[in-house]
Amino acid sequence: MNATLPTAEALRAALAGLLDGLPPKQAAQAVDRLIANYRGTTPTDAPLLRDRSDVAAYAAYRMPATFEAVRAALDALREAAPDWAPATHTDVGGGTGAASWAVAGAWGGQRTTVLDWAEPALALGRELAEASGIPGLRAAGWQRARIGKDLDLDATDLVTVSYVLNELTPEARTALVDAAARAAQVVVIVEAGTPEGYARVIAARDRLIAAGLTVAAPCPHSDACPIEPGTDWCHFSARVSRSSLHRQVKGGTLPYEDEKFSYVVATRFTPRPVDARVTRRPQIRKGQVLLELCTRDEALQRATVTKRHGKLYRAARDTDWGDAWPPPQDDVDQGLSGP
Repeated sequence: MNATLPTAEALRAALAGLLDGLPPKQAAQAVDRLIANYRGTTPTDAPLLRDRSDVAAYAAYRMPATFEAVRAALDALREAAPDWAPATHTDVGGGTGAASWAVAGAWGGQRTTVLDWAEPALALGRELAEASGIPGLRAAGWQRARIGKDLDLDATDLVTVSYVLNELTPEARTALVDAAARAAQVVVIVEAGTPEGYARVIAARDRLIAAGLTVAAPCPHSDACPIEPGTDWCHFSARVSRSSLHRQVKGGTLPYEDEKFSYVVATRFTPRPVDARVTRRPQIRKGQVLLELCTRDEALQRATVTKRHGKLYRAARDTDWGDAWPPPQDDVDQGLSGP
């Protein structure tokens, strides 16, 4: 495979043909069970991916969505720390390696180790990495490890934990977050964009802050979340292109879907601050844009940007859910030269 292909395209190519020989009904059943687990609230002490058919269905259905969610979180990290790049990366509970693909696409050149307790997932992850044509992925280490209270992580620049906390007991979640905080310069945690997923992220965020890390994204501060528990939840959305394989296992017809996710990025160094983060899809109306914001002073605010704001109005029309606000002045000037 051509190593110059964008990482997302390389992933789709690596996944092509993955379900050859697997009866569609069996693939659909595996996907239904995985959906129930990933959106559910019941933790398990056993791997969710039990055999090759489970892993193939998971990779076809979940890898593109997990990749896009983690990539969005990493984009926020790169914005907060534009001069930082990891030399080492540990993907905890990485399964078939979706987060590692996202890290490879964000920087490249880092040494990645994927830890998971399901050997079938690790085996397929190795196969996909080898098919990627991407040197960093092909050189990744794939190690079996029990993800729980006894996990001990080696020192590393970056730890990613994506869609893992929901599989663990509360005690194991706490131990994993604490281990990540001890080991890493940067911790990125991604969960499903549900009220339960958000609650897990907030609990992890609190522990990371208590361990001395600073929140780099999505929050513009490291103080308490201003959302009153039970009234709402903070989540974001990533657009996922559906391949024919993806549509086959999902049973969908649209060429895309939107992956809702919650996340936190925390760093051992001081990140570049942002004034606010857009927490809902902007509402574009005639002559104005309504932005729901979480601001640095902890307040949730609605900003109305109108044509009277000039360039800022045109910037608001290009702003997306999850973006920092306002955009850097250079971006406003460069992106608004047209009519």
